[in-house]
Amino acid sequence: MSTGAFHAPGRKSFGSDNHSPVHPVVMQAIMDANTGDAIGYGQDPWSAGAVEALKQLTGARGEAYLVMNGTGANVLGLGILLGRHEAVICPASAHIYTDEGASPERILGAKLLPVPTADGKLTPDLIAPRLAARGVEHFAQPAVVSLTQATEYGTCYTLAELEAIYSYCSANGVRVYMDGARIANAAAHLGCTLADMAQYADVLSFGGTKNGAMGVEAVVVMDSATTASAPYLRKQNGQLSSKMRYLGAQLGALLSDDLWRQNAARANAMATRLADGLASIPGVSLLYPVEADILFARLSPGHIAALQKDWTFYVEDEAGRVARWVTAFDASESDVDDFLAAIAATADA
Repeated sequence: MSTGAFHAPGRKSFGSDNHSPVHPVVMQAIMDANTGDAIGYGQDPWSAGAVEALKQLTGARGEAYLVMNGTGANVLGLGILLGRHEAVICPASAHIYTDEGASPERILGAKLLPVPTADGKLTPDLIAPRLAARGVEHFAQPAVVSLTQATEYGTCYTLAELEAIYSYCSANGVRVYMDGARIANAAAHLGCTLADMAQYADVLSFGGTKNGAMGVEAVVVMDSATTASAPYLRKQNGQLSSKMRYLGAQLGALLSDDLWRQNAARANAMATRLADGLASIPGVSLLYPVEADILFARLSPGHIAALQKDWTFYVEDEAGRVARWVTAFDASESDVDDFLAAIAATADA
């Protein structure tokens, strides 16, 4: 993302689902955990319960590891799968390539091999050319495919698309990492379970921070044979929290009574409401299908500038013509309708 605006007091931010508050149920869970002593580093009942619940939901035969942020989750998840001489194939739009300060390269020493995509989604045909360097000692060896579900463009891989990628990668000796910062939104859109998607990854992350948590992500290792290095890498990467009960309490609250899915479905519904309302506003067009909680809209630079005087969102291209709007679990119909009215009112700017 290139440019943003200060947050306008009293107005809902459409800049990011990171801007939203903590869900009241999650906040209460943190407060409930804040009583007495608890053994640190995950040896507490909150963390153990959350890990077990996530393993049940994903069908993992391996283990789950709580971490503090999305970048940490991605670095840990990739590190579990990578050898020192190996490289990661990813979409050119992937968060690990564009927005994480080169942390995979810096921390893991792993080369990223970006692939341009039309909609943020990889396919076997897009992956295949990147495998041409395999066996040539002059090149980092492509060994892991990283895909994002939902993508950075707000699109979602169908289960058939995930299966096709996983089958192709398995046949070619390539491991699959799924960046699930918004995997809840994808599940809500597809109407599927976490296990339905997780079966097509070797390691995946489950995002909580964008979906009502204060700050917790999890890395899920699907096969028990792959987990050996994970605890040590988590510690080495600075992602082993001493007071982990507060991470466990957050994730446990999200996983209880399907709160994670309810939050994601609400955010998705508000994105759809926004997209539907844009259809009647001249000079505004959507770039991608709206399948999660992210919209990319093309407007005139003047229109964007006028709108950003009172509303918080980011601009994605150097020409200043593409706005990124994100809805969160706490967005209301009136928030969306007020924003639509403002978009319409500034359409001639």
